Amino acid sequence: FMQHPGSDEDIWKDLPVRKRMSAFSSAATHANLVLRAEDVSATIDALITWNLAEGHALEGRLDTERIGMSGHSFGAVTTQAVSGQRSGLLQPDLAEERIDAAIAFSPSPPQVGSPEKAFAKVFLPMMLMTGTKDDSPISDMDSEARQLVYPALPKSNDRYELVLDGAEHSIFTDGAGLRKRSAPNPNHHRVILALATAFWDRYLMENEEAGAWLLGDAPRKVMESEDRYQHALGE
Repeated sequence: FMQHPGSDEDIWKDLPVRKRMSAFSSAATHANLVLRAEDVSATIDALITWNLAEGHALEGRLDTERIGMSGHSFGAVTTQAVSGQRSGLLQPDLAEERIDAAIAFSPSPPQVGSPEKAFAKVFLPMMLMTGTKDDSPISDMDSEARQLVYPALPKSNDRYELVLDGAEHSIFTDGAGLRKRSAPNPNHHRVILALATAFWDRYLMENEEAGAWLLGDAPRKVMESEDRYQHALGE
């Protein structure tokens, strides 16, 4: 879990509730996105160093050849950036080649330019998760926009998309987020955990049984009837 100074809880935790929304909006900037991506590379550098450092608490405990990246909301945008997303605003190139697979919870298309162009250089397997009520508390992003990411991913990559019926933006957290409009469906977390675990097992642990599970009928047995799931393997 990475801490991102400038776009973490410090920007809002001491503010009155009425001012927190504007604090979130002011932190969701391109400059902070670049800093967040740099945090990712700095963290990987540190983990590799600590894994090799004699006497360090993490010495020899990490498999730095198998690295997964995931994030929710602005964290999903960060995940997309280090996975190879580019756009007119996304400069310099923020791709982190040491990452092997990624999950984006509440993904977002680019604010400028076409999704197809922005995601053309994504270089790794990616799973996307959203909900039919997954709009943004600080922008006009909605579920339909979030679903523009999957078809824009390169056809050469393995890709997966889960759309949970009735799920709001906060379903990917353990709290209500900035706002709560309805009681969460407890089965949504069950589906999220099942698919995410199978994805990591397949792409980080090279577990072929997990890969077969993702591509078969088993995910539908965890989901409810109105949940949507699609996938495609790289051509």
